[in-house]
Amino acid sequence: MRKGMLEYCVLLFLAGRRAYPSDILDALSEADLIVVEGTLYTLLNRLRKEDKLSYEWEESKKGPPRKYYFITPYGREVLEVMSAAWDEINKTVNHFRASELPALPFTKQ
Repeated sequence: MRKGMLEYCVLLFLAGRRAYPSDILDALSEADLIVVEGTLYTLLNRLRKEDKLSYEWEESKKGPPRKYYFITPYGREVLEVMSAAWDEINKTVNHFRASELPALPFTKQ
């Protein structure tokens, strides 16, 4: 579940901007979704191979060129499907969270 959520969050973040991987890590961290660099780079490479993301090199003022990632048209289509699925899951979970369920025998009251 976390793996799918990470992909969804990365696609959401990149839907509105191009970003360097450290920018993505910062945004995930701000949302309390702690991800190590290796995990992010593996995900970015997979999404690129699946044509959900692409990248372009940009010269840096402070060193070597940097690779900036952005979402592709296919990635936007996938994001729309993922958003619809997320909305449905959220609706279902919220239904059960809001309902008055009897206390389970192992919970403290």
